[in-house]
Amino acid sequence: MALVRALDPLGPTPSDEPRGIVLVLHGGVETSEAAVGARSGSWRRATALGRAIAPSLARQGARVYGLRYDLRGWNAHLGEPAPLADARWALHRLGADHPGLPVVLLGHSMGGRVALRVADDPGVVGVVALAPWWPADEPVEALAGKHVVAAHGERDRITSARQTRALLARAEPVAASTRYVGMGPLGHYMLTHIGRWNATARDAVGDALAAARE
Repeated sequence: MALVRALDPLGPTPSDEPRGIVLVLHGGVETSEAAVGARSGSWRRATALGRAIAPSLARQGARVYGLRYDLRGWNAHLGEPAPLADARWALHRLGADHPGLPVVLLGHSMGGRVALRVADDPGVVGVVALAPWWPADEPVEALAGKHVVAAHGERDRITSARQTRALLARAEPVAASTRYVGMGPLGHYMLTHIGRWNATARDAVGDALAAARE
């Protein structure tokens, strides 16, 4: 089966040479070997988020890219979780195209878990996770020296706000900074109060890139 993974620019590019990169990572499911098609709700939501915040980030000198995984599932039963190879491929491509630029990973749901695992890439300076899927035993070593922000709604029934707060507490000793953003009585899929999710992502990404330049 041919790979369907793709890396695409989202929204406008900075007027000058970019000074930072944002990689948007979409959600998925725990187990599925189905390809991520163009109708994937997770991919389309993440792409819409990236396009919404790209104009503001472009004015700050950042270029936004979206990654589409090859498969929908995390698929740990097959060995290394499937989306990690896709994310590392994307980071390699971005590093070759934009050498030396700081990268912030912006992930929703499973995308937040992908971001956590590949944050050890030397180009990554920050992780912004929206309603992340962060199980209780998820390792945090890859967050060493990174700026980490996680936002979660208390009505999320798919992933756990409590586990998100617990992981940030475990990451605090190794990360450059950690911050939790409570989204109040919101759920998982970012289908309501979209403006709040977009603003939270935009501001957190901008703060991480600014911190990396200090």
